[in-house]
Amino acid sequence: MVYKNFRLQVVIRVLLLVSTFLVIFLIHSDDAYLVSTIILLFLFLLQLVSLIRYVEQTNRKLTKLFESIRHTDFTNKFTDNHLGQSFEELNNEFNLVIEAFNKNKTEKEEHFNYLLTVIQHVNIGIIVFKRDGKVDVYNNAVKKLLQINSLRNINNLSTVSEKLPETLLNMRAGDKELVKLFVDDELIQLSIYATQFKMRGEEFLLVSFQDINPELEQKEIESWQKLIRVLTHEIMNSITPISSLASTVSDILEETRKNNPPRKETDIEAFDDVSHAIKTIEKRSKGLLNFVEIYRNLTRIPKPNFRYFSVDELIDRAMELLAAKLVEHQIKTSIKILPKDLKILADPDLIDQVLINLLLNAIDAVKETENPNIVIMASINLNNRITIEIADNGNGIKPDILDKIFMPFFTSKETGSGIGLSLSRQIMQMHKGSIGVRSKQGDGAVFTMIF
Repeated sequence: MVYKNFRLQVVIRVLLLVSTFLVIFLIHSDDAYLVSTIILLFLFLLQLVSLIRYVEQTNRKLTKLFESIRHTDFTNKFTDNHLGQSFEELNNEFNLVIEAFNKNKTEKEEHFNYLLTVIQHVNIGIIVFKRDGKVDVYNNAVKKLLQINSLRNINNLSTVSEKLPETLLNMRAGDKELVKLFVDDELIQLSIYATQFKMRGEEFLLVSFQDINPELEQKEIESWQKLIRVLTHEIMNSITPISSLASTVSDILEETRKNNPPRKETDIEAFDDVSHAIKTIEKRSKGLLNFVEIYRNLTRIPKPNFRYFSVDELIDRAMELLAAKLVEHQIKTSIKILPKDLKILADPDLIDQVLINLLLNAIDAVKETENPNIVIMASINLNNRITIEIADNGNGIKPDILDKIFMPFFTSKETGSGIGLSLSRQIMQMHKGSIGVRSKQGDGAVFTMIF
């Protein structure tokens, strides 16, 4: 018979124990019942062990519950309700505790997945790592920005830049750093911000990466344009009246010479000196006006008229225009386009101007070099952006002027105007692209147009 009451079963088991003990007590002194006494004693021990195990099942349930919590295994259920109402209530409470922990675990997992989704969605690179350099979390923006497939330790970033791991490991909460890197031949300027926190008793550092190079270039271009507009306006306002007045005085002198020619030698010489001085002023004024007009072109770039055209056509047009110069200086050229049918969306007239300017610079760089060579290569980089590289084997660019060559008015040439590269950068900026340079003195230079 299966009893459904825990108390009743305990009472019955205790009564059976007492009864067995009494029988043993009554017959243990009679040698005729020695075997029976041994059997009853063994039965008594079995009943005692059974009673203890029966009573301790509550402890086993508690142990099972705590093990489930410790191992975060919330699949166990407590369903043995045949022991009575008190055990039924206990099992129900155990199951409620299990469900509460399971719900809390699920909510934490959902919250964690939510945070991971947010981190992966933002276009700002994020890395969370321990002080020993072990990376805990990083997002897709970091992989795209630094061109890495996986990141286990901050020291792995030495393949991107030798100094970057040391910079990150030495950062503290609230620190900001500005780091320049070349990633796949593309210049990026990273703004890095650090936040520090503790989790599970360990110290973590969260750093965010953002490429601010396009914004910096845009602001720099806007600043130069404002400065040029102010300067050219003031210079034009000052020089135009001088030029006009010089021209008027020159006409008056000529008319006076014609209607009332001087007779004395000293008067003739004086007329000639004044006329020469006035013409010199007029000539220099017009030259200065032309000079200013050239620089005003930096602020008058027409709006691009975008259309698709092949890179092959772009390079052919430039090479046709510069063929005479290349032959004159005996410059060897090689062109590589991968894939051959590569196309870009841009304004062909403006991009022609950029490519021709870069090729002219390359020609100037190699024309005095032994075995001059220029290589033009177009391809798609790892960021899925189209790049056109113009590489030369000239003397390269001095390190102290490398970061100045895109500034307006700056030139290292004796006959340069200082607007070619600045104009080229503005045109590329208008195409949502960029232009960069890599150079080591003695190893030539590589200019890269990125679309």
